[in-house]
Amino acid sequence: MPRPGKDPRSRHQQIAADLRAMILSKDLPPGSRLPSTAQLQQEYGVPNQTVQNAVAVLKREGYADSAPGKGVFVRERPQHVVTPAAFITPAPAGQPYPWLSEAERRGLTGSVDLLHVAEVVPPAQVRLAFGLGDGEVAVLRKQLMRLDDEPAELVHSHYPADIARGTALAETRRIKGGTPRALTDLGITPHEFVDQLSTRPPTPEEFTTLELPPDISIMRTFRVVYADGRRPIEATVMVKAGHMYEVQYHHVVHPTSG
Repeated sequence: MPRPGKDPRSRHQQIAADLRAMILSKDLPPGSRLPSTAQLQQEYGVPNQTVQNAVAVLKREGYADSAPGKGVFVRERPQHVVTPAAFITPAPAGQPYPWLSEAERRGLTGSVDLLHVAEVVPPAQVRLAFGLGDGEVAVLRKQLMRLDDEPAELVHSHYPADIARGTALAETRRIKGGTPRALTDLGITPHEFVDQLSTRPPTPEEFTTLELPPDISIMRTFRVVYADGRRPIEATVMVKAGHMYEVQYHHVVHPTSG
């Protein structure tokens, strides 16, 4: 079995990676002070500037903030926890989109920028989910989700044309209660969904739209939503800054009799 090679990253990137891991594991909890420059110099055997460069990385990524005269501290809210199932259930009639309600519950202000609505030839992954042939179209709704007015998530949602044409889904306007509410109003109730999660470097559009720091990967979720009879009614690509999110799943295991 081949032995692991040497980490090719610069020393400040390695130190930042260690500190980042400690923040995510809560060994450095929100509000706690990072080890001092002197402590990090001694631990890693590096000069002052290397430590400063490592800390600067964490600040750019939103993990840490400086308090003049006191030190550098882990941000009180370094990550957003996403619970996928919370956004599938349609909002009650007249109520906001659950994504906005969930943001408010966490003390944040959520908002949605509707960037584009059109009939398009969707990506192959979406065509496969919908059973479309080459050149067949779907309705795209492209949105930018914001938290406290900062870019949080870029969303490309696709709907079968035979469902969306002539409905609110195909109109260039925001939908009260979100698209799950619009589907329900059409008599099409979301019944189940399947998520595929992956990470990769951002595209230029993702990098600029989400205002990402350098060298950050994105978290990509591909979700297919099904109605009764496993009819696909929505296929969505959601892109988030990978360093600012955690995904939380909750499933109750029922013991089998035997």
